[in-house]
Amino acid sequence: MPYPQFDRSSIAMQPLTARDNKFEFQEKIVLPDREPAPLSSKSQEAIAALAERIVQARDANKPVMCTFGAHSIKNGLGPVFVKLIEDDWLTHLATNGAGIIHDWEFSYQGKSCEDVQRMVDQGQFGNWEETGFFINLALNVGAYEGKGYGEAVGAMIHGQGLQIPSVEELEEVVAKRIKDEAELAAAAADLLAIVRQFRLESGRLDIAHSWRKHSAQANAFRLKIPFTGHPMIGHDIIYNHPMNKGAALGRCAERDFLTFAESVSRIDGGVYISIGSAVMSPMIFEKSLSMSQNLAIQQGKHIDNHYIQVVDLAKSDWDWSQGEPPEDNPAYYLRYNKTFSRMGGTLNYLQADNRDFLLALTHQLEKVK
Repeated sequence: MPYPQFDRSSIAMQPLTARDNKFEFQEKIVLPDREPAPLSSKSQEAIAALAERIVQARDANKPVMCTFGAHSIKNGLGPVFVKLIEDDWLTHLATNGAGIIHDWEFSYQGKSCEDVQRMVDQGQFGNWEETGFFINLALNVGAYEGKGYGEAVGAMIHGQGLQIPSVEELEEVVAKRIKDEAELAAAAADLLAIVRQFRLESGRLDIAHSWRKHSAQANAFRLKIPFTGHPMIGHDIIYNHPMNKGAALGRCAERDFLTFAESVSRIDGGVYISIGSAVMSPMIFEKSLSMSQNLAIQQGKHIDNHYIQVVDLAKSDWDWSQGEPPEDNPAYYLRYNKTFSRMGGTLNYLQADNRDFLLALTHQLEKVK
């Protein structure tokens, strides 16, 4: 007998206009020409060395990947990411589900973030109509269109809307593709259920995004740069909304994981930057590298010449070039450093605020442009 399930359909969703937001984008925005806070000479040397490796990588047409936690978006760094992809320094951006959401909310309303403690106490945390409705709809439509997680949301922001297929079109795809294209038929069937449940009209659905010019997702879509989203089921507020469907999220997220792995497969001679991601970044990188290494070995090759730069606020006195510390050393439990120290190549750790790091790196790259 199946376990009982929670019924999301009865949740009282409120409009975003009723939410007190902690962050206004016009107050948080970090423009690329802003000066970073003074950094130590050691940090400056690390950033100069990183910039040199990035230049070498791009001259050799190798990937420069940047994976980051949601705080990089919450701190207003969208315009800096946009600058770095426009200048062709970064070839792949990746974040978690929360990073996707904050980038969307900033693009949609110029505000984001709520008082979690107070909102949970009031039974309102995450129960916001527009965030749940539009992001989940973008993922359901994106799964049908063959888009990845970040790509689907980025396309919605950039295009300021979504194209909703008709019931007739979806029914025809289900009927005709069930034998030869089962995955497409399944995605069409899932979207068909959404269209019927929410009585969506076919055609273009306009969704204004007044702040889209600063969106990392939208600009990555515009520039055809991979922006991949790597969520975990139940971690993000969009799971509260009844439009949330695990099948669509899974299709989009699986596509993004494989897109991420494809970039990692070319990382020999390239650069991987991980900013403020304690779990997601090291976990998806190690699986991607293992798969990539497997194929490389079959071809008589080995991925060794990659440069990994990890950035976080936590202090680490351990010399990670010497391998990982013993288990009785607190540094052993810095998962991001421990995992990346096992990934071969060259690892460097930098303790810094993500704003100061990314601004300093941008300015350093401007000098060698």
